[in-house]
Formats: sequence, structure tokens, C-alpha cells
Amino acid sequence: MAKLTKEQIIETLKEMTLLEVNDLVKEIETTFGVTAAVPVAAVPATAGPTEAPTSVTISLVDAGAQKVAVIKTFREATGLGLMEAKGAVEKTPAIIKENIKPEEAEEIKKKFESVGAKVKIEA
Repeated sequence: MAKLTKEQIIETLKEMTLLEVNDLVKEIETTFGVTAAVPVAAVPATAGPTEAPTSVTISLVDAGAQKVAVIKTFREATGLGLMEAKGAVEKTPAIIKENIKPEEAEEIKKKFESVGAKVKIEA
């Protein structure tokens, strides 16, 4: 029997129905004694439900190509003067706001991303 290439196998799989692929996976598991299940990480017994942070910090990671627009957005978000905002934008990463509600951080993030900047929200 000729050995099949990966490309030939993939092309064959593309032509199969989901039911046929499922049967194939089961047969492979049985034949080779393996499982296609994704391993689940063990959770420590003491771990309770994770709570969403009540306050976060948002930082400017990359100003992108539209620095003037990012500086304007930075000034709007922080209330800083032109030179302070320009300095912060040029020295990324720069903290935009600390200890704010996650909802406010998301709104600020949208404003910065709309002008091509990249920001990071941390708990």
C-alpha cells in the first residue's frame, strides 16, 4: 500500500462528513490507544470562583502611526497638558489611568484603538 501524504489526507478529510470524521477519530483512538480529548488543568481545591476586578489600570502600549490623534486622546482621558501628554505618548508604555472601573477602562480602550493605538488593561 502506498504511503499517503499529509496533503492527500487533508483533501480526503475535506470531502468527508462530520459523522464520518467522528467515526474516523473513534477508530484512531481505538487502534492506537490514544484520546483526542483536550486535557483539562487541575484546579486547586481551595480555589473559589474568580471575581472580576473592581479597579484596573489602563496603559498605552503602542501609539501607532497617528501620534497626534493619540496625544489628543491621551489629553482627553487624563486631563494633562499638551507637553505632558506628548511626553507620555512618546515614552510608551505609559499609564493612562489607575484604579478605575473596568467599564471605564473599556471605554477608554475603544477610544485609543479607534485612533490606532494599543492599550493594555491590568487588574
